[in-house]
Amino acid sequence: MATVSVLEKAGCEVVFEPGQTCCGQPAYNSGHRDHARGCAEAYIESFERSGCEVAVSPSGSCAAMVHHFPRLFEDDPAWRARAEAMAHATHELSVFLVDVLGKVDLGASWSGRVTWHDACHGLRELGIRDQPRQLLQAVRGLELVELGDSDACCGFGGTFAVKYPEVSVSITDRKCARIAATGADVVVSGDLSCLMQIGGRLSRQGSPTRVRHLAEILAATGESES
Repeated sequence: MATVSVLEKAGCEVVFEPGQTCCGQPAYNSGHRDHARGCAEAYIESFERSGCEVAVSPSGSCAAMVHHFPRLFEDDPAWRARAEAMAHATHELSVFLVDVLGKVDLGASWSGRVTWHDACHGLRELGIRDQPRQLLQAVRGLELVELGDSDACCGFGGTFAVKYPEVSVSITDRKCARIAATGADVVVSGDLSCLMQIGGRLSRQGSPTRVRHLAEILAATGESES
């Protein structure tokens, strides 16, 4: 809902296709290419039905997966062309706002100290780094504090957190220690899986620091976490 609000503030007409399904990343990462291909086909057909020009995702990992769609159709030229068109039309939220629309100041206001976590898929697969920082720096009342090792993994890694929970928690504890060192009221990211992992661990540690998605900050008007 926050993403819709932000896109509308940026002057976009937002359409949500109710038949949209998962992008197929869990199956793809687990080696189940046939299942991932089925998800991709349903995803592409849903977008085509919508009649929209672009697809905007508030999740870097989902956007990165859509950019992998053409690999699933190497033996099918017709579907590959549709997958390439889908990938070309898909943008992660911060990239769409800054690089496509040229929008940095969305009139948001948020009182408090904030730090940014670079999610692995967004940073390493999509090259997202400066865009979210530019957007946060334009928020009135917000103090952006750089996170030490901001590009280090949060420990989630999809099924990695399930298969290797002890290692996952150890990685997350290191991330949480870095967050605590900033004195931030809120840690912000552009990937929901990272926010779930970090937020869950901070909660179990009794930390006062909360997690928020970038869209929630950009949609805010005068809110505070302090």
